[in-house]
Amino acid sequence: MNRKLVIGMLAIGAPVVIWLNVFQPKPGGIQQKATLVAANEPEMPWQAPDTAAIPHTAAGDQIRYGRDLIARTSFYLGPKGKVAHISNGMNCQNCHLAAGTKAWGNNYGAVSSTYPKYRDRSGTIETIEKRINDCLERSLNGKALDSNSREMRAIVAYMHWLGTNVPKGKKPLGSGIAALKYMDRPADPDKGKIVFIEKCQLCHGANGAGMPDTVTGSGYLYPPLWGPASYNIGAGLYRLSRMAGYVKDNMPYGVSHGNSQLTDEQAWDVAAFINAQPHPYKDLSKDWPKKNTKPIDYPFGPYADSFSEQQHKFGPFDPIQRSVKTNNK
Repeated sequence: MNRKLVIGMLAIGAPVVIWLNVFQPKPGGIQQKATLVAANEPEMPWQAPDTAAIPHTAAGDQIRYGRDLIARTSFYLGPKGKVAHISNGMNCQNCHLAAGTKAWGNNYGAVSSTYPKYRDRSGTIETIEKRINDCLERSLNGKALDSNSREMRAIVAYMHWLGTNVPKGKKPLGSGIAALKYMDRPADPDKGKIVFIEKCQLCHGANGAGMPDTVTGSGYLYPPLWGPASYNIGAGLYRLSRMAGYVKDNMPYGVSHGNSQLTDEQAWDVAAFINAQPHPYKDLSKDWPKKNTKPIDYPFGPYADSFSEQQHKFGPFDPIQRSVKTNNK
């Protein structure tokens, strides 16, 4: 067998190396077909399975119910919920966009493949059920679901279905939220207010109270960003790096990763403005039992370093990160 090296271009313009295996026929034998093996193809962002592929079975009905719970959480679990009254009126997809399927939109692409897993925040191995209840108690400022309830089983089934094609242990490209490069200055809430007025106020309101869904009478078209109906101080988006990465790729509505309307600095600043506003309180005394595992932008002490809460909340974060690296050597 002889091999020829062929250099080509993919449709998107990226170079690709292709080994062309050329099989020489043997006397009296059957000529084998040539095969092409491509290398250096770019990894594509995670895409959710097509909902049309959900089977029309009892298991499929459970998956569809789980998806509806994510999309219309308030209808089922909100202040006037059909099933229970355990959340603040927001829907899970207000933070996990498109029912948790948008690339870099805080999606669920890696949930099934990576859970159960150890998390420093609790200092324990957490199940998917625990993670879902964390969102209910923090982002929806509510109460936990019974792990054996019909609703919990449906949400878990939906997340497993979303991860159907993701290998165990794999976190595909586009999962969760993108991480932005740290600035060399603190994030500035005053500058962020200007960004909010220009880019966010139209949907979320001048007072950050959001826009209720008046058509269905349940939930929000655009969620509250602060105030009593918003996420509490224990939510993931209350960390500046999480909020900054989220708004850069997803706000204003309609933008996407690589197609942003905000610069990195604008994203950091508007995140600082939003999280400088009042949010519901939550007891966080049991979070991060090991101080040295706290993220550098976790805004509540005590810390394993000498940096202030103010710097841990707004930055600059590079000095903290350098200190952590030095101490871990």
